[in-house]
Amino acid sequence: MKLLRVATVVSVLLALLACVESPTGRRQMMLFSNGEMSQMGVAAFDDMKQKMTVNRDGKINAYVSCVADAITTRLPAEWRGSWEVVVFDDKSANAFALPGKKIGVHTGIFAVATTADQLATVLGHEVAHVLALHSAERMSLQSVTGTGTQLLAVLLGDSPQKATVMGMLGLGAQYGLVLPYGRAQESEADVLGVDLMARSGFNPAASIELWKNMSAAAEAQPPEFMSTHPSHETRINDLKRQQKNAAPLYQQARAQGIRPNCG
Repeated sequence: MKLLRVATVVSVLLALLACVESPTGRRQMMLFSNGEMSQMGVAAFDDMKQKMTVNRDGKINAYVSCVADAITTRLPAEWRGSWEVVVFDDKSANAFALPGKKIGVHTGIFAVATTADQLATVLGHEVAHVLALHSAERMSLQSVTGTGTQLLAVLLGDSPQKATVMGMLGLGAQYGLVLPYGRAQESEADVLGVDLMARSGFNPAASIELWKNMSAAAEAQPPEFMSTHPSHETRINDLKRQQKNAAPLYQQARAQGIRPNCG
């Protein structure tokens, strides 16, 4: 019992000492460095490439890379550089971004993201999760509540916890887990993602059309990309309100000649 109390006190102290502020001013607990998270992201992405079918179609890959590159080249300086972009042959409407500058796109996303601007909405949202350190935040919370800090070893090894770690990185759909980001994290990624796409020269109004497509698709079968996210109506209304901030960024980007031609 005494050891339990000590462990609890230590956990609380770590949580207090590790508090940081997210890009939108929200308080976060952060026990993992960017370097540690990048290691985990790279390991997870390598695992995905081994287990899933990589799409080799040149036209599709060029299209996705065009949209992804347009967004990542406009990121804050510390996040720029070469992001690895891989398209996976998978019918699920899904996409993800991982620490370590990794982006994965399932071919099924094209059924709902029917234009480059709509695909930019998806990728902007996923990259925003990385920029806001949402994976590190989830792992920190899980670590304090009992998982421990040896998560990279779990990820690299053959452990029953490996799928859980993958889920905390944002890969729950691929591993059959329901490990959604929290509502605050999703809302934050929406705000940051729409700003990212607008600064990159993509029309932020397309975010509304994307979620209308998502809503229509959900009447038959919910796309995995949206299965753990806020309701369609809530998200669409929030995105409508966000347009007043994103539209000027889009117009400024266009005036500066930032006009992605991704087809």
